Formats: sequence, C-alpha cells, structure tokens
Amino acid sequence: MLKQLQALDQHAGINIVDSDSLLTEVNDHLLKLTGYSRAELIGQHVRVLYDDEARSVTDLIRGNLQRGLTWQGETQLRRKDGRTLVTQATVIPLFDADGTWTGSISARTDVTETSALLAERHSAQTLNELRDDIWIVDAQTEEFSYLNGPAKKRLLMANEEYLGKSSTDFSLAHEIEAVLKACRALREKGEVTTQFESVLVDTPMYISIKFLPGPRGAGRYLIVSTDISHRLEQEQRKSAFISTVSHELRSPLTSIKGAMGLLLSGSAGELPDKASALLEIAHRNADRLILIINDILDLDKISNGQMDFEIRDVDLVELLHEADRANAMLQQRFGVDVKITGADEPVLLKTDPNRFIQVLTNLMSNAYKFSPPNGCIILDIKDVGEHVCISVKDEGQGIPLSEQGKIFDRFADMTNSDRAAKGGTGLGLSICKAIVENLGGTIGFDTQEGVGTTFYFNLPKSEPSSNAIDEIDVKRIA
Repeated sequence: MLKQLQALDQHAGINIVDSDSLLTEVNDHLLKLTGYSRAELIGQHVRVLYDDEARSVTDLIRGNLQRGLTWQGETQLRRKDGRTLVTQATVIPLFDADGTWTGSISARTDVTETSALLAERHSAQTLNELRDDIWIVDAQTEEFSYLNGPAKKRLLMANEEYLGKSSTDFSLAHEIEAVLKACRALREKGEVTTQFESVLVDTPMYISIKFLPGPRGAGRYLIVSTDISHRLEQEQRKSAFISTVSHELRSPLTSIKGAMGLLLSGSAGELPDKASALLEIAHRNADRLILIINDILDLDKISNGQMDFEIRDVDLVELLHEADRANAMLQQRFGVDVKITGADEPVLLKTDPNRFIQVLTNLMSNAYKFSPPNGCIILDIKDVGEHVCISVKDEGQGIPLSEQGKIFDRFADMTNSDRAAKGGTGLGLSICKAIVENLGGTIGFDTQEGVGTTFYFNLPKSEPSSNAIDEIDVKRIA
C-alpha cells in the first residue's frame, strides 16, 4: 500500500480512513495541498479536511461506501490556513477478506484554479448577455480590467484592447472622465455606493457605482449603467398629459370658484341658509381641487427642471407675517394659535419670496392639521452664521419612527394623515424639499411621538448659484 501511495504521490492527494471515518494514512501530496502535518491528521475524523459548508458531503460519501459504491465528485476542503481547496475526488470502498467494509481510499486532484477560471468564464458570459453596461476599474490606477459586450460597443472598443488602459487612452475620454470623477468623489467622502443620472455617449443613463475594497487600501469600482431613454420618453409623455389635463381643469375651476364666491357674498341676493351651507362646502372643495392641481403642476415643473425662481432682496420677517395672514382661515377652522419668535429685527436675504411663502404655507398648513384644538404653533427665525433657519413647531402627535424615512416622498401616505378630513395631496412636503434645495438650502424635521414636530429649513445668505437646480437634481436621484 505504501508503494502504491508513493507512485500516486506526484499526481494526487491520497488519504485512507477506517470504518469509523478516522484518517489512518495520508500521502505527502495531500499534506502539501492542505498545509497540515501528518501528525495533525492521523487519527482525526476525515471531516477535519472539509470546509464547514461542505462537511455534510461526508455523510453522503459514507452511505455510498457502505453499500459498496465508489463515489466521484467535487469536494471543498479546508486548508490549515483557512483557505478553500477545491478537489476532484474519487473515493473507493475497502473490504477485508471476509467482505467486511473496513474503510475507504480517496484520490484527490486540486482543481481550485480551474474551478475559479470556469466560474470567471461563466460570470463573464453572463455579464456579456446583460443589456446594461458593466465596467470594472482599478481604484488606484483607474485602469480598466473589465468591460462587458454592451460597454465595449458603446465605448467603441474591440475585443480586449481596453485592458490596462486609463480613461485618457479612450477616444471618448471626456465621457468616461465624468463617471470616474463620481468614483473619486465616492472614495473622498468615505462612501461605498452612489447612483445618479447622466448622459453617456449621447444616451441618458442611470449609473450605479459601488466601491469594492481590496487589500492594503486597494480596490475596484463596479460601474453599472442602464439605458433609460425609453423610461424618460414615457415619463415625458405622462408629464405632458398631466400638465395638459391640469391646465385644462384649472381655468374652469377658477371660474366656478369665482362664481360661487360671488353667490356667497350676496351679489345675486340673499340665499337660504341651507343653500348657503351647501355652497360653502362646494366652495371649499373647489379650493381644494385648485390646490391639488397647483401641486401637480409644480411637481411637473420640478420633474422637468422648469420651476421658475425670481431671486431678489427680501425681508424674511415680513414674509413670515404675510404667510401667517394667508393662513388666517386655517387658524379659525382648527382653533389653533400662532406665535412668531425671533422676528424683532428685519432679516434680509436674497431669495424668491413667492417660493419662500409657498414652503412656509405648506409647513404651517400641516402644523394646523395635526395640532390639537386650542394648541399653539410657533414660527421661529434665527440667524445661524452663513444661513438663516426658519422653523414651524406644532404640538401634534409626532411622526412615528417607522414613517420618518418617507416623510418627504411624493404621495407619502402616513397612518395619521386622514386626508379625507384634513385635506392635502401628499405632495406638499416633497415640493417644499425641491424648492428649498433649489434655493441652495436644506430641509428637515425633529419629532417626538406624543409631543410634537418641528419642521425647519435653512437658506444660505449668499445668493443661490445658477447651477443649483442641476446639482440638486443629481442629489435627489442619488
């Protein structure tokens, strides 16, 4: 047996186990493959050689052997250093002169490298079949190590000529550099992933970048780009339809509301109390419909980057009082008081006064709706260095933790929203966020369940840059 082991030693790893699955002999080649010494293996259960995830295979092999069957297949062994060793194994049962099963002998060939190559080939074939563009770029050298078929076609690359090349070596260097700039920003911020929309080789793309860290600070960027031309075309059609319908609805609704207002004012004579009450309901609902249509039109403008801003010097204190007066009807309806703080001195700023009032009115409207009767809303304004902070604090129920993450989403449906009774479209906070960010500011909230919520937004003292809208659009998508 030892002579047979020596003959096989140059070609395969050999081990012999007894009927209790204990190792009784191993050859030098197996020791070399696994990194163990002979003393560390002899007398141990054969499972010591198997990877944790593959140890169940020993039970399958033992069952075959006990029935006198040879077992062949791929096994994953665990080297002494913890690395995985993939082997192609043949396990033959051993019997004594009386035909009693006494154990087995296994011959194993190392196929780790072959298995890895096959896996890589399979992965490459799969990636080539994808419609998305796939790039893999070295994070340090910014050289390309992989492009799938669609990516090579888009970047005008043939076969594997991209290997080892950086962006400057491509004819479309400018297009590639824009994506790599996002990769660098990702690492500088210490983040792992980012997503944004951009144009790549005249095609609108949704680009997703993931940093895959490697040893000693190295790593790779996995870049997946999806053609969104069809999606954008569909969105434009939908947006055009919504805009047309909304405009067509707004004109007759405005006329209907105006006519009802004249009737309520007594222009056509006194109305019976019952008729007046019904007309009041119709008038309020006409207001609500116009508000919904205006929100939809604003949302359409935001989506298309067409929201207009008229930046000029304003006194925010005056605008706070103007917004308070504009919400006087809500104050009467909900029986809630308003207190303005921090407004003793003028606060001058360059911003869009109409959009500022729109944001403040939305926040105040929500505060009214969620405040208890006889509650109090506090409007506050503070000068905080480079920014001015405006906040609206209510004494409502607060926002549940489970719903705080979607508070600025479009059509966000909160469990306590009760739109039927309180009104609203679910678009107000989303529109507020878009307006504030396009003005170069930030918006957020602090909340405590059972105590209340404070919504706040910060506006910069410096005038918003001309690129603010484009930058915000990218951030919103990311």
